[in-house]
Amino acid sequence: MKIRLNETFITDNSSECEKDCFFLSCFQNAKFKDEALKKGAKIIDVREAKRLLGIDEAIKIIGITGTNGKTTTAAAIYSILLDLGFKCGLCGTRGAFINDEKIDEKSLTTSPILKTLEYLQKATLKGCEFFVMEVSSHALVQRRIEGLEFAAKIFTNLTQDHLDFHGSFENYKEAKESFFTDESLKFINKDAFHIHFNVKNAYTYGIENPAFYQIKAYALENEIDALILAKNQSFHIQSPLLGLFNLYNLLAASACVNELVKPNLADLERAISGFGGVCGRVEKIVEGVIVDFAHTPDGIEKVLDSLKNKSLIVVFGAGGDRDKSKRALMGKMVAHYAKNAIITSDNPRSEDPKSIMQEILRGFEGKNTPLMIEDRKLAIYKALELKKEDDLVIILGKGDETYQEIKGVKYPFSDKEVVLNFYKNQGK
Repeated sequence: MKIRLNETFITDNSSECEKDCFFLSCFQNAKFKDEALKKGAKIIDVREAKRLLGIDEAIKIIGITGTNGKTTTAAAIYSILLDLGFKCGLCGTRGAFINDEKIDEKSLTTSPILKTLEYLQKATLKGCEFFVMEVSSHALVQRRIEGLEFAAKIFTNLTQDHLDFHGSFENYKEAKESFFTDESLKFINKDAFHIHFNVKNAYTYGIENPAFYQIKAYALENEIDALILAKNQSFHIQSPLLGLFNLYNLLAASACVNELVKPNLADLERAISGFGGVCGRVEKIVEGVIVDFAHTPDGIEKVLDSLKNKSLIVVFGAGGDRDKSKRALMGKMVAHYAKNAIITSDNPRSEDPKSIMQEILRGFEGKNTPLMIEDRKLAIYKALELKKEDDLVIILGKGDETYQEIKGVKYPFSDKEVVLNFYKNQGK
Protein backbone atom coordinates (compact mmCIF):
# COMPACT_ATOMS: atom_id res chain seq x y z
CA MET A 1 0.00 0.00 0.00
CA LYS A 2 1.04 3.62 -0.27
CA ILE A 3 0.22 6.85 1.59
CA ARG A 4 0.40 10.07 -0.37
CA LEU A 5 2.49 12.99 0.86
CA ASN A 6 2.70 16.44 -0.78
CA GLU A 7 4.79 15.55 -3.83
CA THR A 8 5.64 11.91 -3.18
CA PHE A 9 4.45 8.94 -1.12
CA ILE A 10 5.38 6.30 1.44
CA THR A 11 5.08 2.65 0.48
CA ASP A 12 5.88 -0.72 2.04
CA ASN A 13 5.89 -2.45 -1.37
CA SER A 14 9.17 -2.30 -3.31
CA SER A 15 7.35 -2.91 -6.61
CA GLU A 16 5.59 0.46 -6.13
CA CYS A 17 8.85 2.36 -5.55
CA GLU A 18 10.07 5.16 -7.78
CA LYS A 19 12.68 7.92 -7.52
CA ASP A 20 12.46 10.01 -4.32
CA CYS A 21 9.57 8.09 -2.79
CA PHE A 22 9.91 6.68 0.73
CA PHE A 23 10.15 2.94 1.38
CA LEU A 24 9.09 1.95 4.91
CA SER A 25 11.49 -0.82 5.84
CA CYS A 26 10.21 -3.21 8.50
CA PHE A 27 10.64 -6.81 9.64
CA GLN A 28 8.22 -8.14 7.03
CA ASN A 29 9.75 -6.48 3.97
CA ALA A 30 13.41 -5.91 4.92
CA LYS A 31 14.65 -8.30 2.20
CA PHE A 32 13.22 -5.95 -0.47
CA LYS A 33 15.16 -2.92 0.75
CA ASP A 34 17.88 -3.25 -1.91
CA GLU A 35 15.25 -3.41 -4.67
CA ALA A 36 13.69 -0.22 -3.31
CA LEU A 37 17.10 1.50 -3.23
CA LYS A 38 17.79 0.55 -6.84
CA LYS A 39 14.55 2.29 -7.85
CA GLY A 40 15.69 5.48 -6.13
CA ALA A 41 13.58 5.21 -2.97
CA LYS A 42 14.64 6.69 0.35
CA ILE A 43 14.62 4.08 3.12
CA ILE A 44 12.84 5.08 6.33
CA ASP A 45 11.85 3.37 9.57
CA VAL A 46 8.58 3.64 11.52
CA ARG A 47 9.80 6.61 13.57
CA GLU A 48 10.59 8.63 10.44
CA ALA A 49 7.30 7.56 8.83
CA LYS A 50 5.41 8.89 11.85
CA ARG A 51 7.20 12.23 11.50
CA LEU A 52 6.49 12.49 7.76
CA LEU A 53 2.82 11.65 8.36
CA GLY A 54 2.48 14.16 11.18
CA ILE A 55 1.26 11.54 13.65
CA ASP A 56 0.67 12.88 17.15
CA GLU A 57 2.96 10.88 19.46
CA ALA A 58 0.76 11.89 22.39
CA ILE A 59 -2.06 9.58 21.21
CA LYS A 60 -2.30 6.83 23.80
CA ILE A 61 -2.36 3.44 22.05
CA ILE A 62 -4.14 0.57 23.84
CA GLY A 63 -3.44 -2.99 22.64
CA ILE A 64 -5.48 -6.10 23.44
CA THR A 65 -4.26 -9.65 22.86
CA GLY A 66 -5.57 -13.09 23.82
CA THR A 67 -7.28 -16.06 22.19
CA ASN A 68 -10.82 -14.81 22.80
CA GLY A 69 -12.34 -11.50 23.81
CA LYS A 70 -10.10 -9.11 21.88
CA THR A 71 -12.86 -7.67 19.70
CA THR A 72 -15.42 -7.13 22.46
CA THR A 73 -12.85 -5.75 24.94
CA ALA A 74 -11.46 -3.34 22.34
CA ALA A 75 -14.95 -2.21 21.32
CA ALA A 76 -15.93 -1.74 24.98
CA ILE A 77 -12.90 0.48 25.69
CA TYR A 78 -13.62 2.51 22.55
CA SER A 79 -17.29 2.92 23.50
CA ILE A 80 -16.54 3.82 27.14
CA LEU A 81 -13.93 6.42 26.17
CA LEU A 82 -16.29 8.03 23.64
CA ASP A 83 -19.08 8.12 26.22
CA LEU A 84 -16.70 9.78 28.69
CA GLY A 85 -16.11 12.57 26.17
CA PHE A 86 -12.74 11.52 24.72
CA LYS A 87 -11.93 11.31 21.03
CA CYS A 88 -10.85 7.81 20.09
CA GLY A 89 -9.91 5.49 17.21
CA LEU A 90 -10.26 1.71 16.94
CA CYS A 91 -8.96 -0.96 14.57
CA GLY A 92 -9.31 -4.73 14.55
CA THR A 93 -11.35 -7.61 13.20
CA ARG A 94 -14.40 -5.41 12.52
CA GLY A 95 -12.49 -2.74 10.57
CA ALA A 96 -11.35 0.73 11.61
CA PHE A 97 -13.33 3.51 13.31
CA ILE A 98 -12.66 7.06 14.45
CA ASN A 99 -15.05 8.95 16.73
CA ASP A 100 -18.03 6.72 15.84
CA GLU A 101 -17.34 6.85 12.10
CA LYS A 102 -16.23 3.74 10.18
CA ILE A 103 -13.16 4.56 8.06
CA ASP A 104 -12.17 1.11 6.77
CA GLU A 105 -13.70 -2.31 6.19
CA LYS A 106 -12.70 -5.58 7.84
CA SER A 107 -9.29 -7.00 7.11
CA LEU A 108 -6.66 -8.67 9.26
CA THR A 109 -7.10 -8.53 13.03
CA THR A 110 -3.87 -6.50 13.12
CA SER A 111 -2.94 -4.68 9.91
CA PRO A 112 0.59 -4.30 8.49
CA ILE A 113 2.35 -1.39 10.17
CA LEU A 114 1.92 1.11 7.31
CA LYS A 115 -1.87 0.61 7.33
CA THR A 116 -1.90 1.17 11.11
CA LEU A 117 0.13 4.36 10.60
CA GLU A 118 -2.49 5.53 8.10
CA TYR A 119 -5.16 5.00 10.78
CA LEU A 120 -3.06 6.91 13.32
CA GLN A 121 -2.59 9.78 10.83
CA LYS A 122 -6.38 10.00 10.44
CA ALA A 123 -6.82 9.77 14.20
CA THR A 124 -4.37 12.66 14.58
CA LEU A 125 -6.31 14.79 12.09
CA LYS A 126 -9.52 14.06 14.03
CA GLY A 127 -7.93 15.08 17.33
CA CYS A 128 -7.97 11.62 18.93
CA GLU A 129 -6.50 11.21 22.40
CA PHE A 130 -6.70 7.40 22.33
CA PHE A 131 -6.37 4.63 19.77
CA VAL A 132 -7.47 1.06 20.58
CA MET A 133 -6.25 -1.93 18.59
CA GLU A 134 -6.51 -5.70 18.59
CA VAL A 135 -3.11 -7.41 18.51
CA SER A 136 -3.01 -10.95 17.13
CA SER A 137 -0.38 -13.60 17.80
CA HIS A 138 0.42 -13.64 14.06
CA ALA A 139 1.13 -9.90 14.23
CA LEU A 140 3.40 -10.36 17.24
CA VAL A 141 5.48 -13.02 15.48
CA GLN A 142 5.59 -10.99 12.26
CA ARG A 143 6.29 -7.76 14.19
CA ARG A 144 3.41 -5.87 12.60
CA ILE A 145 3.37 -3.50 15.58
CA GLU A 146 7.07 -2.59 15.48
CA GLY A 147 7.79 1.02 16.33
CA LEU A 148 4.50 1.57 18.16
CA GLU A 149 4.54 2.73 21.78
CA PHE A 150 1.65 1.41 23.85
CA ALA A 151 0.15 3.30 26.78
CA ALA A 152 -1.67 0.15 27.94
CA LYS A 153 -1.80 -3.56 27.10
CA ILE A 154 -4.43 -6.17 27.98
CA PHE A 155 -4.20 -9.96 28.18
CA THR A 156 -7.63 -11.59 27.96
CA ASN A 157 -6.94 -15.35 27.99
CA LEU A 158 -5.00 -18.16 26.32
CA THR A 159 -6.50 -21.37 24.92
CA GLN A 160 -5.80 -23.55 21.90
CA ASP A 161 -5.87 -21.77 18.55
CA HIS A 162 -3.66 -21.06 15.52
CA LEU A 163 -1.45 -24.11 16.06
CA ASP A 164 -1.30 -24.44 12.27
CA PHE A 165 0.75 -21.21 12.29
CA HIS A 166 2.66 -21.45 15.57
CA GLY A 167 3.40 -25.18 15.47
CA SER A 168 2.86 -25.74 19.18
CA PHE A 169 0.93 -24.32 22.11
CA GLU A 170 4.23 -23.29 23.73
CA ASN A 171 5.17 -21.20 20.68
CA TYR A 172 1.69 -19.64 20.71
CA LYS A 173 2.08 -18.82 24.41
CA GLU A 174 5.52 -17.29 23.85
CA ALA A 175 4.14 -15.09 21.09
CA LYS A 176 1.52 -13.68 23.49
CA GLU A 177 4.10 -13.27 26.28
CA SER A 178 6.37 -11.22 24.01
CA PHE A 179 3.80 -8.40 24.14
CA PHE A 180 4.15 -8.00 27.92
CA THR A 181 7.91 -7.73 28.49
CA ASP A 182 8.11 -3.91 28.69
CA GLU A 183 7.17 -1.48 31.47
CA SER A 184 3.96 -0.13 29.94
CA LEU A 185 0.65 -0.29 31.82
CA LYS A 186 -0.58 -3.89 31.69
CA PHE A 187 -3.84 -5.63 32.62
CA ILE A 188 -3.54 -9.37 33.13
CA ASN A 189 -6.41 -11.85 33.56
CA LYS A 190 -5.49 -13.67 36.78
CA ASP A 191 -7.97 -16.49 36.11
CA ALA A 192 -6.63 -17.31 32.63
CA PHE A 193 -3.85 -19.71 31.64
CA HIS A 194 -0.70 -18.28 33.25
CA ILE A 195 1.70 -16.30 31.09
CA HIS A 196 4.97 -14.61 32.04
CA PHE A 197 4.86 -10.81 32.10
CA ASN A 198 6.86 -7.86 33.41
CA VAL A 199 5.26 -7.08 36.79
CA LYS A 200 6.21 -3.40 36.65
CA ASN A 201 3.05 -1.31 36.06
CA ALA A 202 0.97 -4.50 35.84
CA TYR A 203 -2.58 -4.73 37.21
CA THR A 204 -4.41 -8.02 37.54
CA TYR A 205 -8.15 -8.62 37.22
CA GLY A 206 -10.28 -11.64 37.98
CA ILE A 207 -13.05 -13.45 39.82
CA GLU A 208 -11.67 -16.77 41.04
CA ASN A 209 -8.17 -15.69 42.08
CA PRO A 210 -7.07 -12.69 44.16
CA ALA A 211 -6.53 -9.72 41.84
CA PHE A 212 -6.17 -5.94 41.99
CA TYR A 213 -9.49 -5.53 40.16
CA GLN A 214 -11.58 -8.16 41.91
CA ILE A 215 -15.18 -9.08 41.24
CA LYS A 216 -16.77 -9.63 44.65
CA ALA A 217 -20.33 -10.43 43.60
CA TYR A 218 -22.11 -10.92 40.31
CA ALA A 219 -25.31 -12.11 38.66
CA LEU A 220 -25.68 -13.25 35.05
CA GLU A 221 -29.31 -14.27 34.69
CA ASN A 222 -30.54 -12.05 31.84
CA GLU A 223 -27.79 -9.43 31.87
CA ILE A 224 -24.57 -8.69 33.76
CA ASP A 225 -24.63 -7.11 37.21
CA ALA A 226 -21.36 -7.11 39.18
CA LEU A 227 -19.55 -5.33 42.01
CA ILE A 228 -15.85 -4.60 41.48
CA LEU A 229 -13.36 -3.75 44.20
CA ALA A 230 -10.00 -2.14 43.37
CA LYS A 231 -7.95 -1.22 46.43
CA ASN A 232 -9.95 1.60 48.04
CA GLN A 233 -12.45 1.96 45.17
CA SER A 234 -15.58 0.11 44.18
CA PHE A 235 -17.90 0.39 41.21
CA HIS A 236 -20.63 -1.58 39.45
CA ILE A 237 -20.75 -3.19 36.02
CA GLN A 238 -24.31 -3.31 34.73
CA SER A 239 -24.65 -4.40 31.13
CA PRO A 240 -27.19 -5.91 28.72
CA LEU A 241 -24.52 -8.35 27.52
CA LEU A 242 -24.72 -12.04 28.37
CA GLY A 243 -22.27 -14.48 29.90
CA LEU A 244 -19.33 -14.79 32.24
CA PHE A 245 -16.91 -14.30 29.34
CA ASN A 246 -18.40 -10.86 28.69
CA LEU A 247 -18.06 -10.00 32.36
CA TYR A 248 -14.31 -10.62 31.99
CA ASN A 249 -14.24 -8.46 28.83
CA LEU A 250 -16.03 -5.59 30.58
CA LEU A 251 -13.86 -5.93 33.68
CA ALA A 252 -10.68 -5.65 31.58
CA ALA A 253 -12.07 -2.67 29.66
CA SER A 254 -13.25 -0.78 32.74
CA ALA A 255 -10.00 -1.43 34.64
CA CYS A 256 -7.96 -0.10 31.71
CA VAL A 257 -10.07 3.04 31.30
CA ASN A 258 -10.12 3.65 35.06
CA GLU A 259 -6.32 3.59 35.31
CA LEU A 260 -5.73 5.64 32.16
CA VAL A 261 -8.16 8.50 32.72
CA LYS A 262 -9.23 8.26 36.41
CA PRO A 263 -12.87 9.14 35.62
CA ASN A 264 -15.62 9.89 38.08
CA LEU A 265 -16.83 6.38 38.95
CA ALA A 266 -20.50 7.23 38.42
CA ASP A 267 -19.61 8.41 34.90
CA LEU A 268 -17.63 5.21 34.33
CA GLU A 269 -20.58 3.09 35.41
CA ARG A 270 -22.91 4.94 33.02
CA ALA A 271 -20.43 4.53 30.15
CA ILE A 272 -20.07 0.78 30.80
CA SER A 273 -23.84 0.28 30.81
CA GLY A 274 -24.10 2.18 27.53
CA PHE A 275 -22.00 -0.36 25.63
CA GLY A 276 -24.41 -2.57 23.68
CA GLY A 277 -21.96 -5.19 22.42
CA VAL A 278 -20.53 -6.10 19.04
CA CYS A 279 -22.26 -7.34 15.89
CA GLY A 280 -21.82 -11.08 15.52
CA ARG A 281 -20.85 -11.62 19.14
CA VAL A 282 -23.81 -13.30 20.93
CA GLU A 283 -26.00 -11.14 18.70
CA LYS A 284 -29.75 -11.73 18.85
CA ILE A 285 -31.04 -11.71 15.27
CA VAL A 286 -34.68 -12.46 16.09
CA GLU A 287 -36.26 -13.80 19.26
CA GLY A 288 -34.70 -17.17 20.02
CA VAL A 289 -31.90 -16.98 17.41
CA ILE A 290 -28.31 -15.93 18.18
CA VAL A 291 -25.25 -15.59 15.93
CA ASP A 292 -21.75 -15.73 17.39
CA PHE A 293 -18.15 -15.75 16.12
CA ALA A 294 -16.92 -18.51 18.49
CA HIS A 295 -14.60 -20.81 16.53
CA THR A 296 -12.39 -22.41 19.17
CA PRO A 297 -13.22 -25.09 21.77
CA ASP A 298 -12.87 -22.55 24.58
CA GLY A 299 -14.87 -19.88 22.78
CA ILE A 300 -17.68 -22.34 22.07
CA GLU A 301 -17.69 -23.56 25.67
CA LYS A 302 -17.93 -20.03 27.05
CA VAL A 303 -20.85 -19.08 24.79
CA LEU A 304 -22.83 -22.30 25.28
CA ASP A 305 -22.17 -22.42 29.03
CA SER A 306 -23.57 -18.92 29.40
CA LEU A 307 -26.80 -20.11 27.72
CA LYS A 308 -26.98 -23.62 29.20
CA ASN A 309 -30.29 -22.92 30.96
CA LYS A 310 -31.89 -22.87 27.49
CA SER A 311 -32.75 -25.75 25.16
CA LEU A 312 -30.02 -25.31 22.55
CA ILE A 313 -29.99 -26.09 18.83
CA VAL A 314 -26.43 -25.43 17.60
CA VAL A 315 -25.25 -24.96 14.00
CA PHE A 316 -21.48 -24.91 13.54
CA GLY A 317 -18.50 -25.97 11.44
CA ALA A 318 -14.73 -25.38 11.43
CA GLY A 319 -12.48 -23.37 9.15
CA GLY A 320 -10.33 -25.11 6.56
CA ASP A 321 -6.52 -24.74 6.35
CA ARG A 322 -6.42 -24.08 10.09
CA ASP A 323 -5.56 -26.05 13.23
CA LYS A 324 -7.14 -29.49 12.65
CA SER A 325 -6.61 -30.69 16.22
CA LYS A 326 -9.34 -28.40 17.57
CA ARG A 327 -12.13 -29.79 15.35
CA ALA A 328 -13.06 -32.84 17.43
CA LEU A 329 -12.74 -30.71 20.59
CA MET A 330 -15.26 -28.25 19.15
CA GLY A 331 -17.59 -31.17 18.45
CA LYS A 332 -17.16 -32.42 22.00
CA MET A 333 -18.16 -29.04 23.43
CA VAL A 334 -21.29 -28.81 21.29
CA ALA A 335 -22.21 -32.44 22.10
CA HIS A 336 -22.06 -31.57 25.80
CA TYR A 337 -24.40 -28.57 25.64
CA ALA A 338 -26.72 -28.97 22.65
CA LYS A 339 -30.10 -30.68 22.55
CA ASN A 340 -29.73 -30.78 18.76
CA ALA A 341 -26.56 -30.15 16.75
CA ILE A 342 -26.05 -29.58 13.05
CA ILE A 343 -22.52 -29.83 11.65
CA THR A 344 -22.09 -27.77 8.50
CA SER A 345 -19.47 -25.99 6.42
CA ASP A 346 -17.74 -22.85 7.71
CA ASN A 347 -14.98 -21.36 5.53
CA PRO A 348 -13.54 -24.59 4.08
CA ARG A 349 -10.96 -22.68 2.03
CA SER A 350 -8.91 -25.27 0.09
CA GLU A 351 -10.14 -28.28 2.09
CA ASP A 352 -13.02 -30.65 1.38
CA PRO A 353 -15.93 -29.57 3.64
CA LYS A 354 -17.04 -33.17 4.12
CA SER A 355 -13.62 -34.12 5.53
CA ILE A 356 -13.73 -31.22 8.00
CA MET A 357 -17.22 -32.24 9.10
CA GLN A 358 -16.12 -35.84 9.66
CA GLU A 359 -13.25 -34.63 11.89
CA ILE A 360 -15.72 -32.57 13.96
CA LEU A 361 -18.03 -35.61 14.22
CA ARG A 362 -15.34 -37.56 16.11
CA GLY A 363 -15.92 -35.29 19.08
CA PHE A 364 -19.49 -36.51 19.51
CA GLU A 365 -18.43 -40.07 20.40
CA GLY A 366 -21.93 -41.43 19.85
CA LYS A 367 -23.65 -38.74 21.96
CA ASN A 368 -26.60 -36.83 20.49
CA THR A 369 -25.77 -37.85 16.94
CA PRO A 370 -25.76 -34.58 14.97
CA LEU A 371 -27.23 -33.85 11.57
CA MET A 372 -24.65 -33.39 8.81
CA ILE A 373 -25.70 -30.71 6.29
CA GLU A 374 -22.85 -29.34 4.20
CA ASP A 375 -24.77 -26.42 2.68
CA ARG A 376 -24.62 -23.79 5.42
CA LYS A 377 -27.81 -22.04 4.31
CA LEU A 378 -29.75 -25.32 4.38
CA ALA A 379 -28.23 -26.18 7.77
CA ILE A 380 -29.44 -22.89 9.24
CA TYR A 381 -32.87 -23.35 7.67
CA LYS A 382 -33.09 -26.85 9.18
CA ALA A 383 -32.26 -25.52 12.65
CA LEU A 384 -34.95 -22.88 12.34
CA GLU A 385 -37.46 -25.48 11.16
CA LEU A 386 -36.63 -27.71 14.17
CA LYS A 387 -36.95 -24.82 16.61
CA LYS A 388 -39.78 -25.04 19.09
CA GLU A 389 -41.03 -22.08 21.12
CA ASP A 390 -38.65 -22.57 24.06
CA ASP A 391 -35.59 -23.50 21.97
CA LEU A 392 -32.63 -21.22 21.34
CA VAL A 393 -30.86 -21.56 17.99
CA ILE A 394 -27.16 -20.65 18.12
CA ILE A 395 -25.22 -20.29 14.87
CA LEU A 396 -21.48 -20.38 15.57
CA GLY A 397 -18.24 -19.67 13.76
CA LYS A 398 -18.75 -16.76 11.39
CA GLY A 399 -20.42 -14.04 13.44
CA ASP A 400 -20.88 -10.97 11.27
CA GLU A 401 -18.73 -12.20 8.36
CA THR A 402 -20.29 -11.40 4.99
CA TYR A 403 -18.65 -14.14 2.94
CA GLN A 404 -17.89 -17.86 2.77
CA GLU A 405 -14.44 -18.77 1.47
CA ILE A 406 -14.40 -21.84 -0.80
CA LYS A 407 -11.44 -22.85 -3.01
CA GLY A 408 -9.90 -19.37 -2.94
CA VAL A 409 -13.15 -17.53 -3.70
CA LYS A 410 -15.09 -15.45 -1.17
CA TYR A 411 -18.78 -15.88 -1.94
CA PRO A 412 -21.30 -13.45 -0.38
CA PHE A 413 -22.79 -15.12 2.70
CA SER A 414 -24.19 -13.84 5.99
CA ASP A 415 -25.60 -16.03 8.76
CA LYS A 416 -27.70 -13.06 9.86
CA GLU A 417 -29.18 -12.50 6.39
CA VAL A 418 -29.97 -16.20 6.03
CA VAL A 419 -31.95 -16.09 9.29
CA LEU A 420 -33.81 -12.93 8.32
CA ASN A 421 -34.61 -14.31 4.85
CA PHE A 422 -35.96 -17.53 6.37
CA TYR A 423 -38.46 -15.63 8.51
CA LYS A 424 -39.28 -13.26 5.67
CA ASN A 425 -40.14 -16.27 3.49
CA GLN A 426 -42.20 -17.68 6.35
CA GLY A 427 -44.15 -14.42 6.48
CA LYS A 428 -43.09 -13.71 10.07
